[in-house]
Amino acid sequence: MSVTHFRGADHNPPGAQVIPAKVTSQSLKDKKQSGEPISALTAYDYSTARLVDQAGIDMILVGDSLAMVVMGYDSTLPVTVDEMLHHTRAVRRAVRRAMVVADMPYGSYHLDLAQGVANAVRFVKEAGAEAVKVEGGANRVELVERLTDAEIPVVGHLGLTPQSVHRMGGYKVQGKSMTAIDRLLKDALALERAGVIAIVLEGIPREAAQHITAELGVPTIGIGAGPDTDGQILVLHDLVNLTFSQPAKFVRQYADAGALILNAVTAYRQDVETRGFPNESESYHLTKETRAVLEASTVARRKA
Repeated sequence: MSVTHFRGADHNPPGAQVIPAKVTSQSLKDKKQSGEPISALTAYDYSTARLVDQAGIDMILVGDSLAMVVMGYDSTLPVTVDEMLHHTRAVRRAVRRAMVVADMPYGSYHLDLAQGVANAVRFVKEAGAEAVKVEGGANRVELVERLTDAEIPVVGHLGLTPQSVHRMGGYKVQGKSMTAIDRLLKDALALERAGVIAIVLEGIPREAAQHITAELGVPTIGIGAGPDTDGQILVLHDLVNLTFSQPAKFVRQYADAGALILNAVTAYRQDVETRGFPNESESYHLTKETRAVLEASTVARRKA
């Protein structure tokens, strides 16, 4: 029997399944205006995206960080558009409420505008993304305008931009001088005028992030940018200790999934080696009659 989905609690018949209101660019902006913090996390597959969505997170970023935490690369640079599309599709199938944002990987929008628009269209049309994220400031204004004209919402990304790791000389805090802060603010305002729906501020001092946030009409989402941005985002694998490196200063670990999984797999191996798994209750059995026929057949075969 099919279930009818209703979005308004006042119109739900008894027993109907309620789908929470979908997060949109307007609802994110409304949160900024009302002072209600925005929650965001990364996710890269169906199972984790489903859990993140059920937890009530507002925005799910299919981040190019999957290059490091899922694929084992040393940076975000090697991941391809096709790999990002693959993971975005999996995430989108799991999500009902959160806004799904796909990271545009390095090289997918850096050569020319036509390439950037074409790849962004693929994320929306083929993978179901509801917005794309691009790194950079004033140098991305024309791209943001073109994407906005193509009806593709864009999230900007300023500060420590991982795709610029070689130019920056490593993963270093940005915006530490007044000159740098002024440049970040100019970039943020330029992106806002171009049409971005939000801006990620990564790896900048709290005071700089607070200053920029106060000047913008669109929400800011901080990661390593202090508590005064309009929202916060972390990499899910950092939050639950599923990485194999020292976490950054700004990471708070809420669980140790790494230890949980390691202990579970170790216990499984030990049970297999001692024949403790599977047991009788975990095994299927023939009926008494079929078992008798099988036993008689085995005896006959041995006598032959």
